[in-house]
Amino acid sequence: MSGLVRSAHRVIQGCVKNTSLASALVNRTQAPVKRDFTRGIWHMSCSSRVGGPASTGLLHNHSNTCSCGCGLKALHTKEDHEKNSAVKPSRPLGERELVEFLTEEIVAERKAQKLKTLPTELDGFKVQGSSAEVLLTKALKDEVINVTFNVNHTVDSDDFNESEAQPEKQEFSEMRSKPQFEVDIVRGDTTLGFTCSFLQDQPSASADEYNDIFGIDEVTLYRGEWNDKVYAVAGDVLDGYLYDLLMNLLEEKGISNEFAQKLSDFSTGYEHAAYISLLEGISKFTIGK
Repeated sequence: MSGLVRSAHRVIQGCVKNTSLASALVNRTQAPVKRDFTRGIWHMSCSSRVGGPASTGLLHNHSNTCSCGCGLKALHTKEDHEKNSAVKPSRPLGERELVEFLTEEIVAERKAQKLKTLPTELDGFKVQGSSAEVLLTKALKDEVINVTFNVNHTVDSDDFNESEAQPEKQEFSEMRSKPQFEVDIVRGDTTLGFTCSFLQDQPSASADEYNDIFGIDEVTLYRGEWNDKVYAVAGDVLDGYLYDLLMNLLEEKGISNEFAQKLSDFSTGYEHAAYISLLEGISKFTIGK
């Protein structure tokens, strides 16, 4: 190997007239030099003999393994490198880190899924999902019951009583979806509509009262399609007895506490599946496929 270094040194001294350049190149040859690099020094120092002034576009950092296609010539131009770089661009660090994180996150979220397959029917209602929107439909003898809800921004953690748990046994609360939902009782061209939501306060354990896990936010009645001119009344200003009768009506139509709990379970699984799908979409978008 030392003989190659000495040979390169003699070539440099004969081809390079500039003293400073020769000094710099001699210093570089003092370190162990591989064969490809020695041959590269010869091309770099004697480039004026290869092509004269027209050869100024030659690049000096080439080798036999160069991917631009120069091959055994060990000679290529700047345009070749730019063209090759355009074919295989380097991905920014931020994008690489994002894809790596998403890959691990998707695996973890799939392991945490409780509903691997979402049901097509829920407590007698047929289920239809469209992105974040869900429609539950049940046809009776002379009417149709429609329940609609949107899972966006509906996930919250279950209440966690820290006073009842030991510090070393505290765990993260389960994330649950409790969406506001619309109940439409449709008879012909007339619709009796309810807007319902889950109650924030936990029902008491008293056996003397009926504890609802959801309540009526709004009641309306209209013909044809709903529009902004339709009158609606808030549930908290209704007469107490009328409110109870309307809740009984909903229960008779299948909108009970049990149904609301199943709706929350389904919405939780549906939202989780939508979240995983979003992560996968972001990963594919970042990769560029």
